[in-house]
Amino acid sequence: MRLPTIASVTALVLVSVAAPIEGARAMTDGEVERIVAHEIAAIVPADGAGGAAVAVRIDGRTLVFTFGFADLAARKPITSDSLFNLASIRKAFEAALLADAVKRGELALDDRVAKYVTELEQGAYVRRITLGQLATHTSGLLLPTDHPPWPHYQYRFADFIRVLNAWRPEHGEAPGKQHTYTHAGYILLQVALERRFGMPIAALMHRRLLDPLGMISTFIPERGELAAEFPGRAVQGYGPDGQPVGAPGDQQGYFDFPGTGQMFSSARDLAIFLTAELGEGQVDPGLGDAMQLTQQPVFRISPRNAQAMAWEVNTFGGPPIVDKPGGLDNASAYIGMVPSRKIGVVILANRGNQYPHEIAREKLLPALERAVSR
Repeated sequence: MRLPTIASVTALVLVSVAAPIEGARAMTDGEVERIVAHEIAAIVPADGAGGAAVAVRIDGRTLVFTFGFADLAARKPITSDSLFNLASIRKAFEAALLADAVKRGELALDDRVAKYVTELEQGAYVRRITLGQLATHTSGLLLPTDHPPWPHYQYRFADFIRVLNAWRPEHGEAPGKQHTYTHAGYILLQVALERRFGMPIAALMHRRLLDPLGMISTFIPERGELAAEFPGRAVQGYGPDGQPVGAPGDQQGYFDFPGTGQMFSSARDLAIFLTAELGEGQVDPGLGDAMQLTQQPVFRISPRNAQAMAWEVNTFGGPPIVDKPGGLDNASAYIGMVPSRKIGVVILANRGNQYPHEIAREKLLPALERAVSR
């Protein structure tokens, strides 16, 4: 079977870098393409069940490369506008919303979550947790939705509140004293933001973040909405074995109340977010400052890895890499950057367990950084 390789190479944003790095040179589109194609080949399935869209921010411009099929049965190739499930990359958007509100003086990272979700005042542990601890995975919370074996049920809102109020530490956890990655913590942060601003998270996201950035293809749909509203744009997801998992635009998750579904976006749109995170593009200065705040290390996980607000900050011998991976059984996603070099990548794949963060951290970002530094 012959698979699509580079389906498109598009210069999307032409913005000059204000101060080029000393000794750096501008790479040609062809040079970037060769590096991307070489490194990304490992996650382009040989059986054609899935592919990837890759956006690269480098030398003040954005390029998008596409590989493989959005839908193998329909022989439909992935494009720069195909809609992918972002999985946990959504957390970087909610962190930006939180940081923007902090910069505006509308709330504080030290605010207890129970200030806004008042039902939690009766929870002996959860009432002590702050918004900043939720954003940096230092709350100590760990629910069954956060780790395998994954539960076979969903939480309605009342269930979620009940479980949070009843939660007690089992291993000496204390708010702010440890790093425990938790999906439930970000669901709780979503609820707190909704309560503070009096609107659903999707509307808040559009008003405060997506619309100001000009992101027109990024959504938090309710279940079943995406395929109906944007027919043909959502990719078919595939499991690690190459079998289809769900329908295009499939929603997964363990929470059954509004706003808790996954976020969807395209490589073209997510490149706008990446550009803003790098401090480039047309971004309101206040929002830009907030996005920079989310990247500041807060909790040291290991000698090479620290946790910021949603983002991880990794040092592997070269310049620090700030990134966020995400994945489900039918999607693999990654956004990462080398801020000191104004280099960043987005990788969106419609097949589970592809681990694009390993490729980006160990190979793709270092290769791009070396190339521009020659």
